[in-house]
Amino acid sequence: MNEGGIIMNGKALLGILAFIYAGFVFYVTYKKPPMIWNMAKIKLFKKILGEKGTVVFFYTIGLLAVALGIWLMGK
Repeated sequence: MNEGGIIMNGKALLGILAFIYAGFVFYVTYKKPPMIWNMAKIKLFKKILGEKGTVVFFYTIGLLAVALGIWLMGK
């Protein structure tokens, strides 16, 4: 029994973390902060996919994280 608090299962917590991750991905993709956007892994994506392809790729990852969060919160 929980004393005045909210009982949260593991899936709900993972759902919230997926939403937070999605928000971070959307922020980085939209703002393109140089400290993150110029990292070696993202530069590799830009080299392979181009700038526009990289943006689409990261927005897709963000949308998948939102979908995962919704799915986990619904369980």
